[in-house]
Amino acid sequence: MKTIHWAMIGTGDVTEKKSGPGFYKAKNSVLYGVTNRTLAKAEDYAKRHHVEKVFTSVDDLLADPKVDAVYIATPPSSHKDYALRCAAAGKICYIEKPIALTYNEALAISEAFKKAHVKAFVAYYRRTLPRFVKVKELLDAGTIGDVRFVNVAYYRPAAKDEITGTHWHVQPEISGGGIFMDMAVHTLDILDFFFGAIEKVAAFSANQAGYYAPEDNVALAFAFDNHITGTGNWCFTTDTTADNIQIVGSKGELNFGCFSNDPIQLKTAEQETAIPVGTIEHVHQNLIQTIVDELNGQGSCPSTIDSALRTAWVCEQVYQQQN
Repeated sequence: MKTIHWAMIGTGDVTEKKSGPGFYKAKNSVLYGVTNRTLAKAEDYAKRHHVEKVFTSVDDLLADPKVDAVYIATPPSSHKDYALRCAAAGKICYIEKPIALTYNEALAISEAFKKAHVKAFVAYYRRTLPRFVKVKELLDAGTIGDVRFVNVAYYRPAAKDEITGTHWHVQPEISGGGIFMDMAVHTLDILDFFFGAIEKVAAFSANQAGYYAPEDNVALAFAFDNHITGTGNWCFTTDTTADNIQIVGSKGELNFGCFSNDPIQLKTAEQETAIPVGTIEHVHQNLIQTIVDELNGQGSCPSTIDSALRTAWVCEQVYQQQN
């Protein structure tokens, strides 16, 4: 098996525990190099994570023949630029979610990698986390019968740096939208993992609290191409919290959180069961492993450019229909 040498653009918070260690803890994988716009930050990260190489620029990183694959760990505003440069350099790419600021940018990224005949993946890591793999197993086994519809509810209070507008998640020129663009994409992607493509979307959004420019409340009605229907409500300025995905079938239902680690709740005519599911320390690691395995001809990664494009398309409908 070949050892995949990764280089990372960006060394922010997500790379400290969620993603970065996964590159050197996955089998047949090593985090070979890092770069950051602030060189001292890259040097500090490399020292703490025992990374061999610190690149002074993205160009230097892409020019290194030892680099097999690149992880773009920056905010969405720079994804398109870095991704197109990776494709031009022939470097396999793992792009943080969401794939880009807009659906058109995501399309441009996809087309560039296809034209270059280079593989690219997107960091929707929930597709490989134990709780969502278990939900998919239950669905595929027909545990709740034929799925009829899905209801999503997610709401929480606003964080201090959101209220002040200083967090980049509420700066559309950096994030592509509001907090919906950062968080709801995980839920939309996992529904795509379970049921396939969403083909119809009716969206309503508003800024109710006025803390920042983009939307803070989004309501969706949607339908998958297999005729399963769904609704979703996301609000980021409440005083209480909820995190639940309800999947109702002909013989029962499942309830579970997208962001919590609470047990999966299974309810049928015969039983009501809480199914505990373990967690992993570095949430990207399982997905990284599937990429490394695919590059070595062993299996396939479930989070592709094509699947990420479908989620980007749903988000595009939200912003096109914005009130």
